This record gives sequence, C-alpha cells and structure tokens, in this order.
Amino acid sequence: MAAERLNAIVNQLSPSKSGLSTVTQKNPDDVVITLAIRTPLAKAFKGGFKDTQLDYLVYSLLKKVLEKSNIDPQMVEDICLGNVNDPQAAYIVRAAALAAGFPNTAAASSVNRFCSSGLKATQDIANQISLGNIHCGIAIGAETMSAATSGPQPFHEEILNRSQDAVDCMQPMGQTSENVGKDFDISRESQDRFAAESYQRAERAQKAGWFDDEIVPIATVVKDPKTGQERPVTVTKDEGPRWGTTYDSLHKIRPAFPDYGDRSTGGNSSQVTDGAAALLLMKRSTALAMRQPILAKYVGATVTGLAPRIMGIGPSLAIPKLLGKYRLGLADVDVIELNEAFASMAVYCVEKLGIDAAKMNVRGGAIALGHPLGATGTRQVVTGLSECRRQKKRVLLTSMCIGTGQGMAGLFVNEVL
Repeated sequence: MAAERLNAIVNQLSPSKSGLSTVTQKNPDDVVITLAIRTPLAKAFKGGFKDTQLDYLVYSLLKKVLEKSNIDPQMVEDICLGNVNDPQAAYIVRAAALAAGFPNTAAASSVNRFCSSGLKATQDIANQISLGNIHCGIAIGAETMSAATSGPQPFHEEILNRSQDAVDCMQPMGQTSENVGKDFDISRESQDRFAAESYQRAERAQKAGWFDDEIVPIATVVKDPKTGQERPVTVTKDEGPRWGTTYDSLHKIRPAFPDYGDRSTGGNSSQVTDGAAALLLMKRSTALAMRQPILAKYVGATVTGLAPRIMGIGPSLAIPKLLGKYRLGLADVDVIELNEAFASMAVYCVEKLGIDAAKMNVRGGAIALGHPLGATGTRQVVTGLSECRRQKKRVLLTSMCIGTGQGMAGLFVNEVL
C-alpha cells in the first residue's frame, strides 16, 4: 500500500504523464465498482414488468446484489436510488432495502435529475466514498414507465413571464427532438438509418449472448388484461430488440409528434420501458480487504446546462467538459454509451463531436433496448463495462441528454482485461 501511495504522488507531480496514464493508474483511495448488474428491460404497459411495482423491482434487484456479491450487508452504509416518476421513491428504496436484507444501519435516499438519475446516484455514492463519509454503497437506477403519470403542470405565472427558457422547460420531449431535427437539419433519413443500426446491433448482441453477464432474471407476476388473473413469470431477456428491423421498415412509420414536425417516429425514438440496474461501490483498499472482485474504477462525472428547447444535444457539451477535466480526447476512449433518447440528438452528437460510430452503443442503445428514465444512467455503465470486458478495452464514457436542458457524462476504467 505504501508503495502504491508513493507512486500515486510521483505520478501526480510528473508533468510528462498524460491524462490517460493518470486516469488508468491504480491507487488505494480509488472508488471502484465491484458488481454491475441489471434487470432485463421490458416493454412498458405490455411487457414482463407491466404489473410490477417499483418497490418490488428495486427490492428484487437489491436481493440480487447481495446474492451475486456475497457481501456482508452490514458493510453497506448507503443506498441511492435514481428515479424520475415516483414521488414515493425515497420511501420505496428504504423499505425495499430493509426487506432485501440490509440492516437498518444502511441509509437510503433517492435522486432525480431526469434521464441522468442513475448516473447522478452513482456520482453521489462515489463522492461520499471518496470523501470518506462512507466506506461502501450501492447506486441503483429504476423506473416503471408502466406507472408513469402525465407531464409537468404549468409553472407560476411570474416564472413564465420572466423567462422563455422557463416556459420551454414544459415542452414535451418529442417537441424538443423535432426542434433539434429542424434547427440542425438532421434529416428523417439519417435518423431512420441510425435507428436501424441500433436495432441491428442489439439483435446481433442478443443472438451472441453478449447481454448474458449483465442481466439477472427477475421473478414476478403478470395480469391478464381481460380476466385480471395473475400468473407467475420470470423475465430473463430484453424485450425491446425487434429482430429483422431495417431502414426500409422504419422509414414507413408515421411521425410520432405531427404537431411539432415530421422527423421523429416511434421507430427512431427511445422505447418506453421498465427496468433497473445497480452498482456496488467502495474504495479499492476496501475491496481488496473484503476480497471483492474489482470490475472497474469510477473516474468522475459532470453535468452542464443548455437551452431547454434543444435539450437533446446535452451530451455534445457534457462530453468535452468531462474529457477536458481529465486531459483526455475521444481517441483515448474505447467504448461509448450515449443514450439514444431520440435519433435526432444521437446523430447530432455523433456528427458534432466526431464520434467513431464503431465505438458507440456497440450493443445498440435506447432506441432498440429501451429507456427506463431513472435506470438508464446505471444501465449504461453495466452494459458499457460488459462490452469493455468483451473487447478487453479499458476506458468507458457514458452520456445522456436531460429534460429541461441539461447533459451529463461519466468516465470509468475497466479493470477486467
């Protein structure tokens, strides 16, 4: 340990060290991920989780965390749930954790930064560990879109009168996608071609079994919509990928938001989905002492803001901000998970940043897999690290746009090579 600390000090003082060598070095105080798992992603309203409440989904995944990690639950000091739509999220995660086998000494909270909530939960737990406030924690993102309610209510009149940006915070997400398409000339054709590639990559990954080490099966029940009769099911795989999807088939789909434009459709927008994902985090020294397998190092995350009406381009601002903080370029990144809220914003970000498409969403993205809002930020980490392991690559970048005009990005280093 003493030698590692000395090397860390020398590396920090050496001006010749590149940003890449700095973020990939190993130090006892690093925050590391020792488990990264997720549920299957199920179609909202008609899939395997359509009758599963958020509390049961969170409870089931937390039980899987204990089962897969074999960690002493007494060691876990805090659990943070990223969730968007459920106002009872803080109650839910606390009760679910207690029922799953964590002691009442393990605290719990919820966070909501819309589509980045899962990454925000990860950042919050990691920051607590880094500061020494806790030794071990769990970040979980979960969303049951099947139970989602309507959008925001109008703001107070004074707020609306003072800021057009404040007014634009109420724009439906589909409208913001059409704004991006029109403002930046992202054609319907380019969006459909991007979406087709997402579906084809997801199909290839699913057929090859690439998702198998990410997913834990969840036993639940589904109700017959006609009789109300319940039957037990075990959800084992993602329901979103539509095998055989092509550009031609997508190009026949009608616009989804005709009041705002004609470029975004149900085929080139993210799917409405139920699901959850979880990360177990601790310091490297703690993981070694507890003999926990170290999957990856958490490097950092950042957030930025922009005009709400074009919220989709948030990653194009958050990614350079994060990479600049660590003196990295996109060439230093091996795998990129960029949330495909809409093809419009994904195409824009790829073109604006010059992203190598071969590195991004190798297993498909939210267009093909789905976008359970609070879960996506953690799901991307689970999927991205699994892809890094498959390719034996190191640096993972995740990013997403955020409703009301924000963007967030996270940086991780795979250590299973």
